[in-house]
Amino acid sequence: MALRGLSLLVAMALIAVPVMARQNVEKTWSFESDEPGKLAKDFQSEVGAWEVANDGGNRVLHQKAKNEDAVFNVVLVRPTSHKDVDLSVRVKAMAGAIDQGGGLVWRAKDKANYYLCRYNPLEDNFRLYKVEKGKRTQFADAKVPGDVKWHTLRATMVGSKITCYLDGKPLLEADDSSFTEAGMVGLWSKADAQSYFDDLTVREK
Repeated sequence: MALRGLSLLVAMALIAVPVMARQNVEKTWSFESDEPGKLAKDFQSEVGAWEVANDGGNRVLHQKAKNEDAVFNVVLVRPTSHKDVDLSVRVKAMAGAIDQGGGLVWRAKDKANYYLCRYNPLEDNFRLYKVEKGKRTQFADAKVPGDVKWHTLRATMVGSKITCYLDGKPLLEADDSSFTEAGMVGLWSKADAQSYFDDLTVREK
């Protein structure tokens, strides 16, 4: 009986290991090993013109397209599949007459279905949306000072609860069940917003 009990404990421990490991999964894309002028490894450009660029000796991912007002520029990290996440990225607005800045995408099914939080220094705001079948619906809005410095965007989602942070401050919240399955993470800008992105990090919650 003692041996059977020990065997059962060992089996349970072996089963628990991958579950715990998955909960602690963390991945960062710093772009330092990617070639300038080309799309970063693991990324797939869905809309826009995304390529690695040099920013004072630091490599970043650059959205450089100048699209029309209704266009959402999206790049997805194709190997990813996350449901409950803690996601962050640094973003710097470089140019844009219609829009500026950019944001984070998560639980993405494709280029037309995902959650999004984004910073726009041209409008002095930070907002949380869902994009479903290409249509954008706003959940929350925060007024923030607009500038062209580096800023850190962070989004967490567990179940249906979403919290979004700008430079460490929790500014946006929502509860939504439009996308309940695991999906890809990615980056976003709108129209002619040409922006730099760096240190995209995703953690399993």
